Amino acid sequence: MYVAIAVLSVPEANREEYEKSASFMADWSMSHGALEVMELWESNVPDGKTTDLRKAVAAPDGEKIVAGWIVWPDKETLQKAQQAMGEGEGFEGYPEGDPPFDGSRLIWGEFTPVLTRGRD
Repeated sequence: MYVAIAVLSVPEANREEYEKSASFMADWSMSHGALEVMELWESNVPDGKTTDLRKAVAAPDGEKIVAGWIVWPDKETLQKAQQAMGEGEGFEGYPEGDPPFDGSRLIWGEFTPVLTRGRD
């Protein structure tokens, strides 16, 4: 198992557009070998004294924190999907217009699990 995680902020007014693009990307990822996709919209993200999720993505007032992950069977499957994405494979029908968030403030990382509970 291999997991890609993202944290970003989205203007509250762009929630519907974000959900459309996230839905497209979830379907795209599943069609390229992902095992699970989860998108999470902020409901309680407290401000921290030193750091917090809002500071991490430089979210201004009016933006909500969004977190998500994609579980892949292995790193190689993700790498193949990333190559396909770079070539634009399967992006016909992606929602038109500007992205509903500022991608320059998105945090992205890939992880190898060291402990799991509750999943087969």
